[in-house]
Amino acid sequence: MSSVLVTGGAGFIGSHLVDRLLEEGLHPIVVDNLSSGDMKNLNPGALFYQQSVQDSEMMERVFQLHKPEYVFHLAAQSSVAVSTKDPIMDCETNIKGMLVLLEKSVKYGVKKFIFSSTGGAMYGDEIEIIPTPENLDPHPVSPYGISKYCAEMYLQFYHRENNINYIILRYGNVYGPRQDPNGEAGVVAIFSKRMLNGEDVNIFGDGNCVRDYVYVKDVVEANIKALQCDAVGTYNIGTGHGTNVNDLFAALSRITNYQKEPIYTAPRKGDVRKSILDCSKANQELGWKPKVSLQEGLVMTVEYFKGL
Repeated sequence: MSSVLVTGGAGFIGSHLVDRLLEEGLHPIVVDNLSSGDMKNLNPGALFYQQSVQDSEMMERVFQLHKPEYVFHLAAQSSVAVSTKDPIMDCETNIKGMLVLLEKSVKYGVKKFIFSSTGGAMYGDEIEIIPTPENLDPHPVSPYGISKYCAEMYLQFYHRENNINYIILRYGNVYGPRQDPNGEAGVVAIFSKRMLNGEDVNIFGDGNCVRDYVYVKDVVEANIKALQCDAVGTYNIGTGHGTNVNDLFAALSRITNYQKEPIYTAPRKGDVRKSILDCSKANQELGWKPKVSLQEGLVMTVEYFKGL
């Protein structure tokens, strides 16, 4: 079996990817510091190391022992709100972690490096084309978006200098089972849990911020397509359709039979007003397109949280 390194593999998206890699007959090696991941998410068929990707010495041991052929890099500080409060920590996690992995990947001859980046925080507010294609210049407005863009540029540098093959996947707003309902990111999970518990639901700003919500299993499929193809490049992974927070609240209220009105609070720093991704390039070059509608995905997500 091919050995595959998955950073952040005990997290929301990473744990679903690990499940799928095992189904594909691959051997996932998971590295996760469990700052946001959870062992209950992790498939017991994967080999697990609890450590940080920033720890060069520990990552050296992992690469030396297992010599992974492929790297899926999902470990990250992924909250816009947290990044505005602590941009130094965001930088250390998202940029230093990337550099450590790239150094090891070059040293040990990794065949392909697949990076989970952001589309939602990448392009900024001053975008001329919506849905937004990959060839528009990014103008991130949060430290999170900046650090992800910087990590992308380092990956492209290592490709030019060391010929490491890569694919960058810029995600929309990913949602689904296993998303943390208690953190500062993941509006679908947060709304779902609070509605099911009959608790108040807060909406930042006026609720008219628009996002491209993409179901986690569709995102996993994009990663598998990236592994299997010969392409090198950057791809948006979303739906091409936008939903504002007010409409998302209304849809989840109907599914959960939630009767309360939302509580509107001050807008959050770093949040963009509108983000919708043009994913036609991924369709044409990776053979990928989303299959799960927002309504279907919300129902499956709510059912998951009902079972907790």
